[in-house]
Amino acid sequence: MTDVSEYEQIVREQRDDVVVLTLNRPERLNAWTPRMSAELVHAIEAADADPTVGAVVVTGAGRGFCAGADVEAVFEAQIQGDATAAVPEDRRDWVALVRTTKPIVAAVNGPAIGVGLTMILPFDRIVAAEGAKLSVRFVQMGLVPELASSRFLPARCGWGAASDLMLSGRTIEAEEALALGLVDEVVPAPDVVAVAVERARSYGANPTPQLRWIKELLTQNAVEADTAAVQGRELAALERAYATQEHKDAVARFLAR
Repeated sequence: MTDVSEYEQIVREQRDDVVVLTLNRPERLNAWTPRMSAELVHAIEAADADPTVGAVVVTGAGRGFCAGADVEAVFEAQIQGDATAAVPEDRRDWVALVRTTKPIVAAVNGPAIGVGLTMILPFDRIVAAEGAKLSVRFVQMGLVPELASSRFLPARCGWGAASDLMLSGRTIEAEEALALGLVDEVVPAPDVVAVAVERARSYGANPTPQLRWIKELLTQNAVEADTAAVQGRELAALERAYATQEHKDAVARFLAR
């Protein structure tokens, strides 16, 4: 695999305990490429392993967040016979990665189209700038959605809205996305990264093992019909939590007050 430790298509910045990763192909509205995916995976895994990092924010350079896959570099190349053009260089399961890492927040500063939207649906929170445009327009490209978005989109905004967005491929603005539940918060464009960083920081301030266990419970139990199985997972995680130093310290702080 190509060495991606030298980032070409993203920029990494650490703001105290939050790492901000910026998709950095502004001349292409940060269109997705396999290289970009590999660099994101590398940076997220590095942040996850760094004890000075509590959470991660992903945003875009310039006026776009991510305008989808690069049509020329990905789709056209694939049609012309490059079977690897649409295959991430890292081969890592993106959804599994973001559902098991430290908290991760999207700061949608502009258009989030196709994979630019589906890649952030499993994130822990989506903060969007006023007027940002969002679309799962795969059908308009003769494609179907990916990255488990046919699960995560209905989970966020319901069956009817998810069906409408996926079957029409229509583009909506952030305000409608908020009304549908597709995004969690809409803020003035100049504030979107700062707000996302503060949200991420509020999550990352909590103990990392418990954050991971909560994310795991949300992931596993979201589609679990058996409430006994749901409670079984919760009780198993609770038993682990009871034994942690973080729990003991929290009880001691409460009693000291």
